[in-house]
Amino acid sequence: MDDASGITATLAEVGPRLKRLRTERGLTLIVLAEATGISKSTLSRLESGQRRPSLELLLPIAHAMRVPLDELIGEPEVEDPRVRGVPVSRDGQTVIPLTRQPGGLQAWKTIIPADHDEPDLCTHDGYEWLYVLAGRVRLVLAEHDLLLGPGEAAEFDTRLPHWFGSTGDGPVEVLNLFGPQGERIHVRARPRPRSSR
Repeated sequence: MDDASGITATLAEVGPRLKRLRTERGLTLIVLAEATGISKSTLSRLESGQRRPSLELLLPIAHAMRVPLDELIGEPEVEDPRVRGVPVSRDGQTVIPLTRQPGGLQAWKTIIPADHDEPDLCTHDGYEWLYVLAGRVRLVLAEHDLLLGPGEAAEFDTRLPHWFGSTGDGPVEVLNLFGPQGERIHVRARPRPRSSR
């Protein structure tokens, strides 16, 4: 169900819900009209679905009936929270999106093949955080040339020249978070001497 359909369905339930709550409390339309300052005919049309609910109507009704506003509106249906990202091949790597919503903080899993081991530095706006799930990652960031193993993380400003890939010893799996406005998780990688490769 898309957002517009969901909103329409939610609004269609307000009238019947209002009538049920009013009846359960033993209130007549006349009593509720006096308590809210909303005419009896408007309340009747609202309950029958002939009048579209608005905050100007629902706030005084919720106050008069002493119920939270969301009890009149109904709680939104909770969607299935699982993200079913479709793997995409990008520059010889497999990228699996782990976020559903566009914009803001984005998460994905990247699978880097063993032969993706020649640095090709790039720059772009944003901020990135990566966490090594499996394999050994080589991260080249400005003047740093680092090796990261499983369980290690790095964060960096993507405006700095950077590249990460395999060490050539095998494939690598990485969890990435990228935030164009600088959202980040503060975990830092320590530089290692180049001889540790």
